[in-house]
Amino acid sequence: MTSTRPWDRAADLPVPAGRRPRPEVVALPPDELPTLADLFTFMRDAELRFDALRMRMEEHSFTTRGEHLVVIEVALRHPRDARVTTTEPHRGTAGNYEIWISDGETVRTYSAPHKLGTERPVRRPVQGVTGREARDLPGTSRIYVPLTALPMETLPDTFVHPAGYCQNVLATGDCRILGLDKVAGRETIAIECDHPRTIEMAADRPDFRIRVDVDRAEGVILRLRESIGGVPTRDAMVTDFGPDAPLSLNAFDFTFPTGTTMLF
Repeated sequence: MTSTRPWDRAADLPVPAGRRPRPEVVALPPDELPTLADLFTFMRDAELRFDALRMRMEEHSFTTRGEHLVVIEVALRHPRDARVTTTEPHRGTAGNYEIWISDGETVRTYSAPHKLGTERPVRRPVQGVTGREARDLPGTSRIYVPLTALPMETLPDTFVHPAGYCQNVLATGDCRILGLDKVAGRETIAIECDHPRTIEMAADRPDFRIRVDVDRAEGVILRLRESIGGVPTRDAMVTDFGPDAPLSLNAFDFTFPTGTTMLF
């Protein structure tokens, strides 16, 4: 199944006035593969299929310096609470973590290796490109507004809020559905994309390829692989995925440690 026209419905979910948004597509057909357009629409509404989320992921990147591993843990509770903790195992365990935490109004970050912290209001979205104000704009000019925000332009944001990635990356290349697979014990639908137009310049080559594995039940991305000329450059995979998993009462509590230098 190959794309025939760019999908541009990242911001098209109809939201009843005064009510929480609900997925446009509740579930995929159990006995057949969807079209790319139907799958992207299903993925767009991924975060709306659960009230809380616990997720652990590992990102392997491959450069001239060798393999590099980053571990990311995500806790999310709609409609506002989110926490992302990032560690690099090769640095050891003592003081080796960075935290991003938000209650929907304030974002706090802390870097343990540098003992640096920040606390600032949530960035407000650009006006006029969301909701009814933007209904006359082309699809590619409107943006998806998440129910619960995660740090922008990060893997957790891409995996849990894949609407922008589908519209601005996958839909711009030669994209096709490969079939079914499994990641972290869950059934996935595999997508392959050749030479998307919206990418970093370092990978702007005709032999750049992306493979994405999408959770068939929830629509979240569970694995993202990138390669250039058939050589792997990135492999990010969810190793623990818990939609509506119980979260501890203090999952979103955080106090800056003594000695933290506040940047702003």
